[in-house]
Amino acid sequence: MNDIPTTTVDQLPDPLPEGLTVLDVREPVEWAHGHIDGALHIPLSEIVERVGEVGAGQVLVVCKVGVRSAQATGYLLQSGHDAVNLDGGMLEWAAAGRPMVSDAGDPMVV
Repeated sequence: MNDIPTTTVDQLPDPLPEGLTVLDVREPVEWAHGHIDGALHIPLSEIVERVGEVGAGQVLVVCKVGVRSAQATGYLLQSGHDAVNLDGGMLEWAAAGRPMVSDAGDPMVV
């Protein structure tokens, strides 16, 4: 996994730049509890079938801690996308106080 482009929350501009696609590869229950506003949700198990939904331009791939997103980032790179993995995932995002939205009350990472 050393060849997977990776960034950390503290390296990301706040707010995130226009044109950046945030791809969340967590499971639906994780997504419902809290995610980055405007993110595209494609669970890791569906990434191969749904890769066409990922637009052009840079993609920031997130999961809970960074393992699933690293797998997805590798796949996206092989598919010709400009993808970067978020090390520490949504746990680090939330710990840094970055904004999240939720489908189920107060946003949290589960």
